[in-house]
Amino acid sequence: MLAASPIFPPRHFEKHLEQSAMPRILVTPFLLHGKPGPYRDVLEAGGCEIVYPTIDDAGLYGGQLYTQLGGIDGVLAGAEPYTREVLEGSKLRAIARMGVGYDAVDVAAATERGIVVTIAPGTNEHSVAEHALALLLGVFRGFPGRDREVRTGVWQRRPLWRLAGKTIGLVGLGRIGKAVVPRAQALGLSVIAYDPLPDRDFAARHDVRLCTLEELLGESHIVSLHLPCTPETIDLVNARTLAMMRPGAVLVNTARGGLVDEDALADALRTGRLAAAGLDVFKVEPLPLDSPLLKLDNVLLAPHMAGLDEESNEAMSRLAAECLAQLARGDWPQGCVVNAELRAGWKW
Repeated sequence: MLAASPIFPPRHFEKHLEQSAMPRILVTPFLLHGKPGPYRDVLEAGGCEIVYPTIDDAGLYGGQLYTQLGGIDGVLAGAEPYTREVLEGSKLRAIARMGVGYDAVDVAAATERGIVVTIAPGTNEHSVAEHALALLLGVFRGFPGRDREVRTGVWQRRPLWRLAGKTIGLVGLGRIGKAVVPRAQALGLSVIAYDPLPDRDFAARHDVRLCTLEELLGESHIVSLHLPCTPETIDLVNARTLAMMRPGAVLVNTARGGLVDEDALADALRTGRLAAAGLDVFKVEPLPLDSPLLKLDNVLLAPHMAGLDEESNEAMSRLAAECLAQLARGDWPQGCVVNAELRAGWKW
């Protein structure tokens, strides 16, 4: 029998080559594109090929994500939407979110297709907490409005509110909510909190009074959101719950845009029911230019950047890369997998 030609190998050898091919990982976050860092070191050490998108962020968020997934095995993902339609047209084995939220991924559809979804817990809570306080301080001290006034020759020394002595209500007391607590208390704020599964020991040790959501809304001068977006929490802030808030309160959202009915919030801000809002996240991102929120001067806006500082960017991308590298070699990333029911029998 003739030996198999090295130019035309038998089909079983082709299959072996396919199975042993280097995993191709698409890295979508723009901040990482083409840049060195621990995430690259981890993926390369794990035998992965790194691929960057050929379209910009607007394309990734605007319905063209599916065009980037041909031949891709895993994604080190930002907040771009992985819908059922996108997933069904792919051959993905894993999506590693560079962050702690996963509402941009249709987890049910991913699970049906055997796609492991991971997050990066414990990497960005300090950044989010600082950003929440930055929005709060900006609102209470009138920035950036006061800066704009001075630049245009307006010298208006109008007093605003003092933070010290006010009550901040944290809706959610997980890692991020807990990181807000000492920062808020350092500003002289009293802290109360609502959480479906509260850490009572933490609350007792840090002088945080636990209460119901209704009590929190009625008592807080500032309501700061720190819950994930789930079917149970979508539009948690709506016309009914906004009416429960004390007149002149301030809303801060650094969690997820899906928590807030933006039309109802705009109405409450427009009528003066709420004094102001500081928002980092929105239902649709980037925020559409016809959003009613853009017509209001008592809203301080940011482009979903709360979890990003230099340190968290490195930590999140490294952990996401570690999750992908572990999965590619047959290990399971402990404490990071969202759809852990896939573990039994799952293979890359």
